[in-house]
Amino acid sequence: MTEPKRYFDTTINHLDHKGNGQAVVWRENEQGNPKKLKLNVPLTLPGEEVHVQVERPTKKRSRAHVTEFLKTNSERVEAPCPHFEICGGCVWQHWSYSGQLNHKTDYVKRQLEEQGFNADLVKNTIGAETPWNYRNKMEFTFSPEGNMGLHEQGNFRKVFDMKTCLIAGNDMVEAALEVSKWAKEHKLPGYLKEEHEGLLRHLMVRQSFATGEIMLALVATDRPDGKLKDQVDNLVQRITEKYPNVKSLLWLVNTLWADSIQAEETFVLAGRDFIYDELAGFRYRLWWNTFFQTNPKQAEKLVELALEVGKPQADETMFDLFCGVGTFSLPFAKQVKSLAGVEIVESSIESAKRNATENDVHNTYFLANNARNGIDEVREQFGQPDLLLVDPPRSGAGGKVMRRIGRAQPKRIVYVSCNPESFAADITELTPFGYELVTVQPVDLFPHTVHVELVSLLQLKE
Repeated sequence: MTEPKRYFDTTINHLDHKGNGQAVVWRENEQGNPKKLKLNVPLTLPGEEVHVQVERPTKKRSRAHVTEFLKTNSERVEAPCPHFEICGGCVWQHWSYSGQLNHKTDYVKRQLEEQGFNADLVKNTIGAETPWNYRNKMEFTFSPEGNMGLHEQGNFRKVFDMKTCLIAGNDMVEAALEVSKWAKEHKLPGYLKEEHEGLLRHLMVRQSFATGEIMLALVATDRPDGKLKDQVDNLVQRITEKYPNVKSLLWLVNTLWADSIQAEETFVLAGRDFIYDELAGFRYRLWWNTFFQTNPKQAEKLVELALEVGKPQADETMFDLFCGVGTFSLPFAKQVKSLAGVEIVESSIESAKRNATENDVHNTYFLANNARNGIDEVREQFGQPDLLLVDPPRSGAGGKVMRRIGRAQPKRIVYVSCNPESFAADITELTPFGYELVTVQPVDLFPHTVHVELVSLLQLKE
């Protein structure tokens, strides 16, 4: 049997939704017939000509690795992070920032065009002033050997030993590396999911760039007292002495099979169980499980844009669906007569209520319910909204919610999205109700990744 050909010259024709280069080559099967082979080629850019080695040349689709660049994209740059080629956190450090922004603009336009909307309504993506050290929250994983880091690109089972992270705040990284050093010195094992064995699972670190306060939340399979008391006491001493801005040091116990950050028990090792943060002039309390915008500077730009296109008026009633802890609710509430926020996560609603009180905002009503039923409930209480803001998760609001929004007939709808594909599908539901898309402004909250956010306005035709 003839060994299938594994090496090809090819051209990267586009990038997939994960940011990897895509190419096509032709191979011959055993009968000598040409067959198309689609290739997934990481770390490449559009238009690049490459010599590649294919992992599985007998399949219809396969991963390939570049052995030589025959022609490079003029926007290719040197990636500054030593972990770049193995880390799954960033995919585009090898692409100039202007190139990333142009690609994100084109991506948003394509999604709208596919749903029949005018792509000319999409403005150029607003980039970050500083596309490094922008994240205020990171979640690291411990390997069974006790190394702490992120998962390798394309291999969720393997965690590399992190030495730095250029997209997270410097203080966060330093504090996280101290925890990693502590774990190694005490030879504390990481967690092996397949065997359900080991101690340390995750480290979540978040920081308020406004106040400087840091939270460290260590997730483990055992309590911090008992046999671990001496090691944990040493951790508390090290963190409190070296990092006085760590205002919350937590130990979360998770013995469940699911490999996500959750807690059956929570222990406050030092400080309090929350930190303070600020956004757009408002103060918020953040707990370990509070959803909050990950890039605070660009998130403020989102709020500014939402206010700019929404044009809230002092005599108007407003609804905020998927309101979370009130990130958009509070700034808008300052400018409208009344605001009703709906969010399915009860802890977020409690936080929204507390945040409104602490920020002296008293014209809000927050309801713990899903968006589909919640909008009907607040309509019964407040009547028809003049303005409605919707900021759903990546999966989008969904047809049922969008049709309820359409039936509510607000004059203006501000749709904030973290997924242009689901956004484009959602707003098609509003067309039969008399809405037209007025403007779409993409904003880059996650430089060096494929993600792009947007703020849009839809208006009820007269």
